[in-house]
Amino acid sequence: MSSLPTPDELAGLVAVTTRLRTSIESVVTGRPELVRTSLAVLLAEGHLLLEDVPGVGKTTLAKAIARSIDAQVGRIQFTPDLLPSDLTGVNIFRAQTHEFEFRPGPVFAHVVIGDEINRASPKTQSALLECMQEAQATVDGRSYPLPRPFLVVATQNPVEMEGTYPLPEAQRDRFMARLTVGYPSVEAELDMLDAQELADPLARLRPVTDAAEIQRCIDVARRLHAAPSVKRYVVDLVTASRSDPGLRLGASPRAAIQLLRAAKSAAAMAGRDHVLPDDVQELAVAVLAHRLLPSTESRLAGRTTQDVVAGIVARTPLPTVEPAVHARRTSG
Repeated sequence: MSSLPTPDELAGLVAVTTRLRTSIESVVTGRPELVRTSLAVLLAEGHLLLEDVPGVGKTTLAKAIARSIDAQVGRIQFTPDLLPSDLTGVNIFRAQTHEFEFRPGPVFAHVVIGDEINRASPKTQSALLECMQEAQATVDGRSYPLPRPFLVVATQNPVEMEGTYPLPEAQRDRFMARLTVGYPSVEAELDMLDAQELADPLARLRPVTDAAEIQRCIDVARRLHAAPSVKRYVVDLVTASRSDPGLRLGASPRAAIQLLRAAKSAAAMAGRDHVLPDDVQELAVAVLAHRLLPSTESRLAGRTTQDVVAGIVARTPLPTVEPAVHARRTSG
């Protein structure tokens, strides 16, 4: 059992995430909630899936996150002819030494940007499964650990677009959250035109923190207190998805674990040492919806999994969190 974060540790985390938000929002204008959720995923050691039509800023957001952190960055442009070894790396035979030498692929980085992940074949997509779940890559029977922190930010186009392969359920379940970038408001788009009229704002972006500091923030966020009633609320939401008539596949136990971790990160970014039901509510759609499969009736009625999750959140009673108890507790 580890102790709750100290006020100084929480203040340090808030300072780091505030710098990151300011840096990213200088490029990704008009979407503060998108940036906030992205950083919650980073601190929860999850992975982020950005889905929307081309040209709305998915890759820009991924690059802004990567450039704001002084860390190793790998970028993969997914195409139909991409091979699994193009991601994980290969063993090359050296004639001089008569030995094989491992050449690591782009997944051996702190932040990995996977652009248009659903344009690659399912075989190549599956190469990321072990990396995302176990933070390691196996090549020719030998496993290599990946650096920490390790964040995959993948973008994908809607599956109705030409040349796309839908991600299998097992891989979608590895992503902690799926975010839809959406079109900016008129004001935000005008600001974007002004900002990019003479130069690309990404080119001016400089790191505001490093990998070691992010890892310390991750460790602080993990130690936040989650009351039993809050944990039960998370389980109630996940359990409700498994019996909802609007779904034919509910959320997995992994979804419950990741929802609680994301809620802890959101609470830490707010400067609290405990999780509120509000933290869970705000992240429920982003963390749960992409893991679910709608029923035939939902599809015919035009209901998305986001609509179903929002309905589950609306009708699930909020728990009562005992005041001041969290301050005397410890969190595992």
